[in-house]
Amino acid sequence: MGTVTAQADPPAGVHRTLVGVGSDTTQDVLNGLGNTIADPNPTGTSDGNLIASYDATGTTPIQTRDSGCTIPRPDGAGAGVNALRADIAARTHCIDFARSSSAPNTTGQFTFIPFALDAVAPTVKTGTALPSNLTYSATATTNAQKAASDLNRIYNCLDTAGNLLPAGTYPTINGITVHPLVPQAGSGTRKYWASMLGFNATTLPWCVSDTAKNGNQVQENNGNALQRTAAVDHAEDITPFSVAQWIAQSNHATTGVTDRRNGATPLNVDWEPPGTIPAPCPCPGPYPITTNPQFPLTTEVYNVIPDSRTNETFTKDTFVGSASKVCKATTVINLYGFATDTNCGSTALSGRDLT
Repeated sequence: MGTVTAQADPPAGVHRTLVGVGSDTTQDVLNGLGNTIADPNPTGTSDGNLIASYDATGTTPIQTRDSGCTIPRPDGAGAGVNALRADIAARTHCIDFARSSSAPNTTGQFTFIPFALDAVAPTVKTGTALPSNLTYSATATTNAQKAASDLNRIYNCLDTAGNLLPAGTYPTINGITVHPLVPQAGSGTRKYWASMLGFNATTLPWCVSDTAKNGNQVQENNGNALQRTAAVDHAEDITPFSVAQWIAQSNHATTGVTDRRNGATPLNVDWEPPGTIPAPCPCPGPYPITTNPQFPLTTEVYNVIPDSRTNETFTKDTFVGSASKVCKATTVINLYGFATDTNCGSTALSGRDLT
């Protein structure tokens, strides 16, 4: 069994039994789990660990088995589920599960097994002139209702009266012009953010963009896209960011996670902080920080497996039930910023898919 720190992809030339691809949000915690959960029956080029988790970004293609199985690297939850679907159709058995930070949204052939709790927070550049707290409504459906809350209003391109802003006129908060950003298409964070704020993740509102000021694609959980400043642009960027990812990146000396925050700072929402010290602390320091379960924008994260494989020994022992190897690894899950989930290991979300 290896160390708890994350490693982007298994070591070169190493191929493990259970292969996972997909979400950027959960890639690092799965890397950490992959380096701590032992394989009871290692074969071939295995290093003795069970889970091989391949990051969302990096060199492509990737090879997931000792021979064959050279595939394009899936970037994001949607791409990961699509790759798993294609693998089933081709019967190549190159992928065993997909990582997803999105809940299923249609019927299909997969079981979405929750294993931890994350939150998604609005983030801005350090030194922002925007307030440290933004408001949000979980029940707003009309434009008038959306206009009453900061996040709903700016991501639906509305003025404070609920009128659609004309093209070229961006929303404002406390008199500061805001450019709302979202990650790349196929991102689970993008799908979740759109579902919570009431806009279409595919056909974005005109003022919402997945392209940064410099023309580059906005990558999930990466602060590089926050480029506008009030001093230079008379405007600021804002983008959703996984709280667990932000915590894991901030603890990069311990987790081994690449720090991609680049000055990104999460904001409070409805006066709830994104992170918290989990119960039963106070405990011997240093105090761990994980996702705040009371944050208004929380979401379960999932490992997605084919319905037909939920009772296979390796799959079941690893993912299914509260006594599964993943669910019992709460120390690792918390280390990477996620809160524990009372639904961990549940197979209630079977016969589902993500589009």
